[in-house]
Amino acid sequence: MLFQRRTPPTRKERLRLLVWPRRSFSRSLRYGGKRILRITASPHAVAAGLAVGVFSAFTPFFGFHLIIAIVLAYFLAGNLAAAALGTTFANPLTLPFIWGSTFELGRFIMNGSFDQAPPVHLGRALETLHFDEIWTPLLKPMLFGSTVLGAVSAVVVYFITRFAVSAFRRRRIERLAEKYRQQCEQESR
Repeated sequence: MLFQRRTPPTRKERLRLLVWPRRSFSRSLRYGGKRILRITASPHAVAAGLAVGVFSAFTPFFGFHLIIAIVLAYFLAGNLAAAALGTTFANPLTLPFIWGSTFELGRFIMNGSFDQAPPVHLGRALETLHFDEIWTPLLKPMLFGSTVLGAVSAVVVYFITRFAVSAFRRRRIERLAEKYRQQCEQESR
């Protein structure tokens, strides 16, 4: 086979690759950043798409992040691919922090203080799956908190992405112009 390893990976190596990338997380993040910068759309569309993707990643409706992001991107003239990439902000490494912070911020918004609240017992509610049993103790505070944290994060991501995409394209045009100038000089000789 073309592109096949000479020695197949061991079970231990395959298990490690499920948890930890082969090269590093920084390489994976750089690759994701380059994919975002290279999306062929206006800087506003890329930034808006990524921003609504990050916003939807903060919502407590796990499993619906992609749908929420695509709908919001459509209405805000954002890029759908960037919106889908933005939802990857909610991943197993970040979700505990996102859920904890949105819940605590939502409780603060609803109660006006960070007083110690009794723990939320969801065992019975998750067995019966009654929405009203989960709404008040868990989803309502998370929705309020996620709206605030998601909006702040989306605004920050929008401006950073818009600036980065514009700068990336400007540098790319300058590089191509310089390459063209050098090529013209060589041909004129």
